[in-house]
Formats: sequence, structure tokens, C-alpha cells
Amino acid sequence: MRGYFCVGIWQPKFEVNVGGVLRSAQSFGAAMVFTVGHRKYVRQATDTSKAFLHLPLMRFADIEDLIVHLPHSCVLVGVEMCPDAQPLREFVHPERACYLLGAEDAGIPLGVLVRCHRRAEITGGKWCLNVASAASIVMYDRASKNGA
Repeated sequence: MRGYFCVGIWQPKFEVNVGGVLRSAQSFGAAMVFTVGHRKYVRQATDTSKAFLHLPLMRFADIEDLIVHLPHSCVLVGVEMCPDAQPLREFVHPERACYLLGAEDAGIPLGVLVRCHRRAEITGGKWCLNVASAASIVMYDRASKNGA
């Protein structure tokens, strides 16, 4: 499979979700996991594979810090329910992607969402998903569309 991807959470409310994203990211072959505007990660029971030992976990202060450190030609994809988001079932994943998911309680603020190059949303659910579950769905969708 060509390219790479990383996945992160905008101001995560619960450490347990960072652990869940780490575990799924290791399983689906992410290059990195990150948080934006969040405190230092403390290992969680949800990271049963100890992914933090094998997968970089970065922390960015704010959206500017993340954007400045995006690799060359990497597409920032905001995963959020919003009017101009493309349904994930129709979404064509960039070869080089950085997926940013919203916090559990507030999502991605509009001022941050407009900084994303593209937007995608998980449709079909009756309720908002847990951020770790949503990240897993995005990573699974990418892997399945890339023939994994």
C-alpha cells in the first residue's frame, strides 16, 4: 500500500479514548497518533497492545502547530458532521493523510474545521460516536478501500 496516514484527536476529553485510538492505529498501520491542545498522555488500559511503544504519539499545542508540522503534501482531513463534509462511504482517501477527529463533547470547532483541506463524516448512525470508535471506522474504511 502506498502512502501513509496519521490520526489524531482535537482536545480529547478522556485519556481512555487516546489509548483506544493508539491501539486501533497500530492495528491499521498508522504512521503516528497525535493530540492537539491536550496534556501529556498517561498509558491507558485501552491500549492493551502497548502501541505507544511502537507508534509515535505526538502532541501539538494548537491547529497552527499541527499545520506547520504536517509533512509535505499531506492532506489534513477533518472528520466531523458538517454541511460540506463528504460521506465516508463515498470518500476517496488521500495517499498521504492526516485525519483529525473532534473531541468527545464539542467536536471540531468551525475555526479549526475551515483549516482542514477536506472534510469527511461518518453517516448512518442515530447518535454521535465515541471518538475512538469513529477513528477506528475511518482507519478501517481507508484500509478496506486500499485493498487491505
